[in-house]
Amino acid sequence: MSIRLGLDLPVQKWFSIGYDITEVAMAAEELGYDSLWAGERVLFPESPVDDMYGIPGLPWADHYRSNADPLVALTLAASVTRRVQLGTNVLVAPFHQPFQLARALASLDKASGGRVIAGLGTGWSHDEYSAAGVVPFGARGAALTETLDICAAVWGPDPVSYDGTLSTIAPSEVGPKPARRIPVLLAANTVAAFRRLADRADGWIPVATDAEFLAGQWKQLQAVAAERGRERPISVTLILPCQGDPGQTVRDAVQFTQVVPVDELVLSLSSSMSSAPQLIDTIGTLRVALRVAAI
Repeated sequence: MSIRLGLDLPVQKWFSIGYDITEVAMAAEELGYDSLWAGERVLFPESPVDDMYGIPGLPWADHYRSNADPLVALTLAASVTRRVQLGTNVLVAPFHQPFQLARALASLDKASGGRVIAGLGTGWSHDEYSAAGVVPFGARGAALTETLDICAAVWGPDPVSYDGTLSTIAPSEVGPKPARRIPVLLAANTVAAFRRLADRADGWIPVATDAEFLAGQWKQLQAVAAERGRERPISVTLILPCQGDPGQTVRDAVQFTQVVPVDELVLSLSSSMSSAPQLIDTIGTLRVALRVAAI
């Protein structure tokens, strides 16, 4: 069975939110892509407290300037497609009030006929937390855990009730309900995050940066899952940064899918494209090249 193929939507500032997102979404579905994705960056600090991803000396990428809201982007994509899944890669849960986030995801899933995938993470930028965080940076892990609890409650049967740190829900009818059980994927690269994933999520959503490192992380995640007594498999949705060179993209895809059992490969391509027509042409070429390579 072939690996499912996904594509990130063109949310960067040089694209048209109202036009390019829908054009690319329609084209991707027609070309046979299985999913569309949108990540979250809420600001671009002029003098950042953190280097990008917390890696010393790594400057923030220019394509992080003025990105469209991921749920708005996915709603636009949902309105012009019928089949593709709609995922966040990732949405930083502690930037959102959990009850409202749970309702927004449920509403989008209901409206799209059951196509939402909730890819969630904790984030890494102190600047973004200062502007958007509902908790301090140091409490981000606990906030994600409570968000998962609240989503499970809100998406479950009525009456919904919950008594937590971030939300208290008196027994209530809360709707709409998702069209089906929304899959939850987590970004994780620490033991604590792996434990949360093993206990609470359907799958892992890492970024393909270094094959040896990725293989080591997968091995560690599997060990943690075994320690936690998890029996069901953990799906892997791998985000593959691309520069538009089909040959290099295929070589990278082959390399990474050999070290980790990838269920879905998401091409992170729009940041290297200058226009929607260029992006559409490239994804057509890439899909053929990847299928020829048995991916």
